[in-house]
Amino acid sequence: MTDTRRRVAVFSLGGTIAMTSQDAGGATPTLSAGDLVAAVPGLAETGVAIEVHDFRRLPGASLAFHDLLDLVEEIETLDVDGVVITQGTDTIEETSYLIDLVYSAEMPIVVTGAMRNASMAGADGPANVLAAVRVAASTEARGTGAVVVFGEEIHAARWVRKAHATSPTAFTSYPGPIGYVAEDRVRIWSQPTEEPKIPRQQLSNDARTAVALIGLGDDGVVLRAIGAQVDGLIVAAFGAGHVPMGCVDALTDLAKEMPVILATRTGAGPVLTDTYGFPGSEADLLSRGLLAANTLGPIKARILLQLLLMHGAERSEIAEHLSRIH
Repeated sequence: MTDTRRRVAVFSLGGTIAMTSQDAGGATPTLSAGDLVAAVPGLAETGVAIEVHDFRRLPGASLAFHDLLDLVEEIETLDVDGVVITQGTDTIEETSYLIDLVYSAEMPIVVTGAMRNASMAGADGPANVLAAVRVAASTEARGTGAVVVFGEEIHAARWVRKAHATSPTAFTSYPGPIGYVAEDRVRIWSQPTEEPKIPRQQLSNDARTAVALIGLGDDGVVLRAIGAQVDGLIVAAFGAGHVPMGCVDALTDLAKEMPVILATRTGAGPVLTDTYGFPGSEADLLSRGLLAANTLGPIKARILLQLLLMHGAERSEIAEHLSRIH
């Protein structure tokens, strides 16, 4: 008889969800993908066939671009209905967006993790894995791109952010989740507008980017120091895209040498284009060659810029890609 069950591949990258407390110190990654799946109550009752892959066993903070690109290459070889990736929560907002930018197929890719490790009371890993498997196996999630599932909420990779250091409800997004899981059903009602993909096969490893957070009284000295070490820069500016007047000359000079993307540090909302006109305003900076991130936050703007530079994109191509983000 042919097995007609939905099939989901679970990849473990490490992180808190795979950690246990050690006698000699704090929690470290010790659990395999098989261990994680075996600890999920009710998973067998879903009727989903699970295959497990131990891909990395690292803290989320130690994952790198090549880890995620290698992972996508592995995913592209599979014959399954969906993929779940478990990893450390520190970098989920970055890794999910990176995957979303380079993976173009319709198959759901769901990233999840845990805020409490398996040794703690109320560990949230099993519930998150169960919800993630339901989403990955669903037909509703096809075509949504990479998503993050946490606390039974479904967040688009472009919008999701970690908004709390310790809470089990650490993940949020603006304008909100695109769906949720309830009564074992996956319900999705919206998704971001389509964003151009960046071909994984055409990426190199010769770019360095950084985020420069603007603070009260900045005079541009630190901006120049950072700019001397990178190929592209994200400016996490005040409000709708504003910096102190002391930063204007430094940013003007840097924008002549490299792509400089203007983003808002607020966590939500767009960079404006022509509302304010004072020195250091968004209109002033854009007229000096900076590029508007639109609604893309600085952390995700860096992921995008890094991949585009690895792809060999020129300033015009970067500007065109940013213009597609709403």
